[in-house]
Amino acid sequence: MKQTLKVATLLSLSTATLLASGYRIPEQSLNSVAMSAAYVASANGADASYYNPANMAFMAEGGYIETSLTYINLPKVDYTASGGTPVGNSSGDSKEENFLLPNLHYVSPMVGNWRYGLSIVAPAGLSKRWDESYQMRSSEEFTLKVVEINPTASYKVNDQLALGFGLRGVYTTGVIKYQGVGGGFNYNNKMEADSIDYGYNLAFSYKPIEDLTFSATYRSKVNLTVDGDAKTTINGALLNGDVKTHIPLPASLVLATAYTLDKTTLEFVFERTYWSSYKDLDFDFENSAVEATPLGQSKLKNWKDANAYRIGISHQYSDALKLMAGFAIDKTPVPSSTMGFELPDSDAKIYSAGFEYALSKEMKMGLAYLYSDKEDRSVTNSAGVNGKFSDSAAHLVTASLKYKF
Repeated sequence: MKQTLKVATLLSLSTATLLASGYRIPEQSLNSVAMSAAYVASANGADASYYNPANMAFMAEGGYIETSLTYINLPKVDYTASGGTPVGNSSGDSKEENFLLPNLHYVSPMVGNWRYGLSIVAPAGLSKRWDESYQMRSSEEFTLKVVEINPTASYKVNDQLALGFGLRGVYTTGVIKYQGVGGGFNYNNKMEADSIDYGYNLAFSYKPIEDLTFSATYRSKVNLTVDGDAKTTINGALLNGDVKTHIPLPASLVLATAYTLDKTTLEFVFERTYWSSYKDLDFDFENSAVEATPLGQSKLKNWKDANAYRIGISHQYSDALKLMAGFAIDKTPVPSSTMGFELPDSDAKIYSAGFEYALSKEMKMGLAYLYSDKEDRSVTNSAGVNGKFSDSAAHLVTASLKYKF
C-alpha cells in the first residue's frame, strides 16, 4: 500500500496548493472546477466515486473513466507591515506558485445492486514561500503535499435510495524551512517528513422523484502523522535528528440538493469543515538540544469550524455540448490571533465556468476555469504578524477526457 501511494504521489507531479479556505482542495474533477464544487447531488460520471459514491448506483449502465489535468496559478501575496512591527520594515511579497495537478476517477459497471469506484486525488495541501528575512523566520517555505487513494462502493436499496462508502488511504509529504534570529538563537532549520494514514467516507442519496435528488456525504478526519528528518543549525552548531508532528486533514459534512428542469440542472451545496481539530502545530525533535529551544515549542492554532456555500448550474445546450458555471462563498477557519506567514488565509468568493463536449458516444472532453478571490485581511497578533495581506487569489484551468464503456 505504501509503495502504491508513493507511485500516486509521483503521478501527481506537483500537488498541493492553497485553494479552499484552510488547506483542503475540494475541486478534483472537470465538473467540480466548472461548478465551484457544487457537484454532489448531481454527480453522475466517473468522479461520482469521489464526490458522492451513493450516486454510482443511479448512473446509466456501463463503466466510466475520467482523467483530468489542472494548471494552478497562485499569484504573489502582498504583505504590508503596519507600525510597531518588531523587526524593522517587514513588508514583502510571497513567491508566485505554479502547479500541475492530475486526477483519476473510475466507476465500474453494475454488479447486481452494487457498483464500485476508485479515485486518485490530491484533497489537501499548501505551498507558501517567502524571500524576505522577517517572513523567513517562521516560513521560508511551508509545503504540504497530500495524495489520496479512495476505493468506494455503492448499494442500490431501491429506485429512490442508494448508499455509498469508501476507504481513504492518504500519503503525505512535507517540507518546512525557516531561518533567522530570535530568542537569543541564530537558527536555520529544514525538515522533510512523510506519512501514510487512513480514514473513511460515507454517502447517501434519495430521489423522491426522478428529477430531484437530496444527498449527504461525510469524509472522516485523517490525522496526518508525518515524521522524518530535521537538519538544524543553532548558533553555528549542527544538531540533526528525527522530527515528527501531526496535522489534521479535517472531517467534512456536505448537504446537497439538485433539481433538473428539462435540460438544466441547478444544485445547492452546504459544506461544513471541522477545522477545530487543528489546535496546535508542535514539532517533536529527537535532538533534545533543539527540542529545548523555541523551535520545539508548540504553536497555538485554534482554528474554527468553517462553512462553504455553493451553487452550480449545468445546461445541456445540445446533444454534444453541456455548459456549466458556479459560485461559492468559502469562509476561512483561521483566526487572526494565530495566523502566520505559512498560511495567510481569508474569506473567499469563487467564480467558475466550463463546458463538456461529446466527441463520440463513448468519449467526451472538457475545459473549465475557476477564480478564487480572497479578501484583503489586516492582522495583529503575538505570532509576529502586524500588517495587511492583500492580492491573494488562485486561478485554475482544467482539461479533462471522459470515456464510457
